[in-house]
Amino acid sequence: MKLSQLLTAPNQLTLLRMAFLPFIVIDLVSGRYKSALILFILAGLSDGLDGLLARTLKQQTVLGQYLDPIADKLLLSTVFLVLSILHRIPWKFTVMVFSRDISILIVSAVLYAIANLRDFRPSIFGKANTFAQVAAVFFVILLQVHPVRWVWIAQKEFLRAVFLFTIISGVHYVFLVGKRLHGESPRELPSDSGR
Repeated sequence: MKLSQLLTAPNQLTLLRMAFLPFIVIDLVSGRYKSALILFILAGLSDGLDGLLARTLKQQTVLGQYLDPIADKLLLSTVFLVLSILHRIPWKFTVMVFSRDISILIVSAVLYAIANLRDFRPSIFGKANTFAQVAAVFFVILLQVHPVRWVWIAQKEFLRAVFLFTIISGVHYVFLVGKRLHGESPRELPSDSGR
């Protein structure tokens, strides 16, 4: 890996997003939900900005293709886990999120090892799943800061969306993997990235 890839503006933003994670966790477990919410919003903005910069500055790199989804999943999975430990998110949602992520990681590694398949672009269902997870976390934390009914309804509906899109995107992934292995080469094989 060339050091120049690590030093591009989009990849630096992705690394910054990863650096936010321990501080978000510390704020959550300390009950500083407002501070955690601000950091989570900044992390989300950096996610959108790194993709925009990569395209406009023509700084798309192989490292960025791997680093971005890793940063996304590390952030979301960790926050889901912490919020479940704090009894803010029911465990069934976190178990679904982790089960899907681990399954896709294992399948991707096996496909790369046995068939050298590595084109794992995000599907529309994968993007919807990531959006639902981000929105669910946002409203769960916001509810601790601003406990009103519409926020409670929003967090409940987005958690349901996480459950639904986790199943749909997982089934869709299996379907596309099957087609890919049978040589029908669909346009895209989804990754776990939200972009």
